[in-house]
Amino acid sequence: MVKRKGNNMRKFGLLGKDIDYSFSKTFFTDYFKKNNIKAEYINFDEAEIPKLSSLTSTHSNLEGFNVTTPYKEAIIPFLDELDETAKRIKAVNTVKFENGKSVGYNTDAYGFIRSIFPLIENHHEQALILGTGGAAKAIASALKSMSIATTFVSRNPKNAGEIAYTDLTEELLNKHFLIINCTPIGTSPNEEKCPDIPYVYLTKKHFLYDLVYNPPLTKFLALGKQKGAKLSNGLKMLEYQALKAWNIWNENK
Repeated sequence: MVKRKGNNMRKFGLLGKDIDYSFSKTFFTDYFKKNNIKAEYINFDEAEIPKLSSLTSTHSNLEGFNVTTPYKEAIIPFLDELDETAKRIKAVNTVKFENGKSVGYNTDAYGFIRSIFPLIENHHEQALILGTGGAAKAIASALKSMSIATTFVSRNPKNAGEIAYTDLTEELLNKHFLIINCTPIGTSPNEEKCPDIPYVYLTKKHFLYDLVYNPPLTKFLALGKQKGAKLSNGLKMLEYQALKAWNIWNENK
């Protein structure tokens, strides 16, 4: 672990690409201020994934960082170890420097379960996951732990358990009442865009969950609202996963 020198401020951050919009910096900056924590949270906005040594050499008190799109899977070869959850999901959203090693964790699944569990109903037995990236893998793992069957929807399906957007029929949507957008489609400033699903077949029994939180009501959610579907954006999930990351960074302190 990178040791702090004297009374120097603790440092954490977010690694991603085009992350000016990010929730994490604002959340942690406010959290540190509110709780009188002497720490700083920095955005590492990188066009390509950097060597971790370049981050720690530039920021000598860096204790850990979060990881977002598009590096949740790409970061893994750069890490020394993965905890069991990250190893199972094969995606990392939290890195901690400890005992001279970089260790990857995944708190997305935890945050998702905490946010969606109070909203799930008995008929939400099967889910469509839009996207196949690191976030989608965490959501699939979380749903599996809740005994909810999942099918990935991809623009270019390649693996078992994946279908194309063109495969989404009325019959299929009438079996999958939970639909989760794990893509960045619809994120500000591209608010006019939405995943290409047949919204005409949505009903009041459907539940649309969007990991996008900016804007709060994405076009994906707005089109579901028109059909009377239950809605949730990803803000609560982000809050839960962020606090879980903070607990990880502070373990054994």
